[in-house]
Amino acid sequence: MQVSWKGRAENLMQKREYFNHFNAARVPSPCFVIDKAAVEDNLKILNRVQRESGVKVLGALKAFSCWSLAPLFRQYLSGTCASGLHEARLGREEFGGEVHCYSAAYKESDLEQILEIADHVLFNSVTQWQQFKNLSLAAQKRRPQLAFGLRINPEHSEGDVPLYDPCAPCSRMGIPIASLDAAIVADPDFLQGISGFHFHTLCQQDLPPLERTLNAVIRRFGKYFKHIHWINFGGGHHISREDYQVDDLIAMLKNFQANYDLQVYLEPGEAVAIRSGVLVAEVVDITWNTVAQAILDTSATCHMPDVLEMPYRADILGAAMPNELAHTYRLGGMTCLAGDIIGDYSFAQPLQVGQRLVFDDMAHYTMVKTTTFNGINLPSIAVWDSRTDELEVIRQFGYEDFKTRLS
Repeated sequence: MQVSWKGRAENLMQKREYFNHFNAARVPSPCFVIDKAAVEDNLKILNRVQRESGVKVLGALKAFSCWSLAPLFRQYLSGTCASGLHEARLGREEFGGEVHCYSAAYKESDLEQILEIADHVLFNSVTQWQQFKNLSLAAQKRRPQLAFGLRINPEHSEGDVPLYDPCAPCSRMGIPIASLDAAIVADPDFLQGISGFHFHTLCQQDLPPLERTLNAVIRRFGKYFKHIHWINFGGGHHISREDYQVDDLIAMLKNFQANYDLQVYLEPGEAVAIRSGVLVAEVVDITWNTVAQAILDTSATCHMPDVLEMPYRADILGAAMPNELAHTYRLGGMTCLAGDIIGDYSFAQPLQVGQRLVFDDMAHYTMVKTTTFNGINLPSIAVWDSRTDELEVIRQFGYEDFKTRLS
């Protein structure tokens, strides 16, 4: 099983550490704290790739969409990619630059609005493009900058976790080559209006999986490259990770563009926010049932669902694996779900009710996935700058946020 990067940096390279000296008592609990300096460090790496290779880098809002930091995105990236109408609106209203939109399927009412917002609109299937081709081309007449693309499925898997593998058998993501060939045979004008392709196979991975994927794309779909002007390599690229082969990536991108005369797009999500955020939580109760138990005011189910879905082990600053330090606890959330277990951790000193714990690397695919199951309050959001120690709590949630979601 693939191990999430969130929990495995130590055996690769010395990871960047921003929060070792952050005072968790300065914020309410629970609270996501985002370090502006860390986000900017990541964006600078992505900007270097963009600048030196000639590709365009978009930030994937599905992974990280803290729009209070949108001015940084505008400074370093070419725009954003969205997974539907609401993210597309957020990208257009707050982040600037190009807005690209892909969805596994569009409702017509949503697509009508997206066509007035986005710069690129990507279709997931032969049938969706056939259904909405006329509507799309009519919108393009009003907005000549509007471009359309197809998501292709290279039928090449790089991920080991089926839940996160877009090319797993029977995947609903993208058009296999057999389907595209058949559509063009049935309608020689099928590609009319299509100017680009999009593919996505990676999940928290480095350069070799991308190279293997690209070879599969060229082998299966290269015969159609002469019909398009751009290609989007999707997301899952951990470009800002400490051990990523950035120089080799730049060389590969330059070589591909030179060989095929296509504008390349990348749309990393996690790479924008790796190492940039923590989740502060508080110990609410200490109990015992075969093992020592600590109940926190956060929840795997509500606030860090990938702990259960991936699954992966979230790091806690100052904690260790079970039994490595003197005092081991099973940490759980406040919900009624029996499986709301964050994991087993050891600490040098016994935990105390009211003590703050800091979960590391909690910005990407965490803030965007929170829920109010059981009426558990959403974590507050704070922006901190590790360079100046400036801190601002920019959002706190309460009962009305829970109530208004339900009726």
